[in-house]
Amino acid sequence: MAVVATITLFACEGNYKNVQQLNLKDGAPVAVGEKVNLFYTDSGKVVANLKAPILLDYSNFKFSYQEFPEGVEVYFYENGEESTVTSDYAIRFEQTGIVDLRQNVILTTSDGNVLQAQQLYWDQYHQWIFTDEPYRITFSDGSYNDGARFDANEDFTVFLSRKNDGIQIIDQNQTNPSDGP
Repeated sequence: MAVVATITLFACEGNYKNVQQLNLKDGAPVAVGEKVNLFYTDSGKVVANLKAPILLDYSNFKFSYQEFPEGVEVYFYENGEESTVTSDYAIRFEQTGIVDLRQNVILTTSDGNVLQAQQLYWDQYHQWIFTDEPYRITFSDGSYNDGARFDANEDFTVFLSRKNDGIQIIDQNQTNPSDGP
């Protein structure tokens, strides 16, 4: 009798996740968060703060993701400086590390540069940002760049833009090192 009870217990325990899946409606998230305020830390220091009115967690799906249907605000902190990203909609895919920000995407860097786009992708694993949609970057000195699409690393030291135009402000008092003394 004890052997039968033990086998039954382990058989039921192995199917617990399957039973949980059956209790969910098709397409329903496994969890819903309201007024979300998440802090990400590294070595005890806050490196990011994510705020969202609604978080839908679909980690129960084979290709899991988190959806922010009412938008997101993310604050990044590095060396005492703050950068922000906001959008009206966001989705993050767990396996690929891709974050898809849509509608009224605004990225403001700590030095005052502002990127505006209708869609922006962030590849967290490769630390790369890109879009295939029109964008505008307004720099802190007032210059700007309008383009059709771009690829860049997270700190924008590598920036590849396609079909762009804009206005650049050049300091004529600055000397070119190749001009000599």
